[in-house]
Order: sequence, then structure tokens, then C-alpha cells
Amino acid sequence: MCESKHYRWNKPGSEALAFENLIGNRWGASRPAEILVSDMTAFYAKGTYYELTLYFDTFNREIVGFGLTDRRGDVRPYFDGLAQAIEAMEGKEQGAPTILHTDRGAVYSSRAFNELLSDHAVVHSMSRAGTPTDNPIDESLNGWIKDELFIDFNLRKCDDVLSLIKAYVDYYNNERPMCCLGYKTPRQYRTDMGY
Repeated sequence: MCESKHYRWNKPGSEALAFENLIGNRWGASRPAEILVSDMTAFYAKGTYYELTLYFDTFNREIVGFGLTDRRGDVRPYFDGLAQAIEAMEGKEQGAPTILHTDRGAVYSSRAFNELLSDHAVVHSMSRAGTPTDNPIDESLNGWIKDELFIDFNLRKCDDVLSLIKAYVDYYNNERPMCCLGYKTPRQYRTDMGY
């Protein structure tokens, strides 16, 4: 048996920034905007392919940003969701760092995305390559959110997917109680904790 190194070819000029996993499965945020997580999930509705990028605050599991596209590989949802997450961080304690934890996807590892994080004093943390268990909060939330969208919100037969996603985000943040939050909604939990 021959052993040889396998190299991944990258197009000249391509970029792939990598960052250390700063979280190490310590998800206990003590305040809002301390640890945010993000990931993209894909689905079909009425035969159309969609990519949904979500940003969660691990303090109260609140969706603080999202982006949606019906174009495969579109980078806009990542930046749209990040802009919303940055806006949600505006009330955070001065000088308190924010960590954004993501996988090593092409957009998350791009120079443009990371320059935007730097501009807003957000520290980037990344899962190890091929290790979805390094981002369990986002992976599990994405899974059951898709289940709720398809089962409870009838996403499969929806004509206006963007409006449905907006309505779901509002429902999720303001009306849906969560066991891990003592059966409070994300916004109710944040308010009850004095934020």
C-alpha cells in the first residue's frame, strides 16, 4: 500500500483564513452578545432550492440575524445576517468582547467576512475541520427549526418563503418557550435576566 500526501488544490488568489476554536465546547455565555454562532442550512420549498444562514446568541438562543437566498452559493445571506447581528450587538457592554463561532465554510473563512468582523471588534472562532460537534448549539437549532418550519409552518407549500422566515423568526424569539431557558422565550429570558 502506498502512502502519499494529498494536497487540496486552491485556485490562485483564493483565500481560506483559519482561526482557533476559542470555545472548546464551553458555551456558558454570561451576557448577551458574548458568544454568537452561525451556520447555513439548505432546503427545498415548492421545488426551489434555498439557503438560510442563521446567527444565534448562545446566551438566550435568540436569532439575532438571518439571510435567505434562492441561489446556490450566494454570499449575501451571510453578510445580511451578520449586519443584523452587529446591529443587535450595539447595546452590549463597552469593551466586552464578542466571539462569533462558525465552521470553516468558504464565506466564513474569507478575507472580506473577517475584515467586517474586525471592524466591529468581533473575535472569530472556528470549529475544527470536519467536526460539526464543535458547534452543537447551531447544528441542533438548525435541525429542529427546519422541522418546525416544514411541519408547523408548512414551508414545503409556501409561496412567499422570505415572509414565512421573517414570521418564524419573530415567533421563535417572542412566542416559542424553550426548555433550556426555563420555558421562557428568548426575549423574555433576556429581559428577565436584566438585559
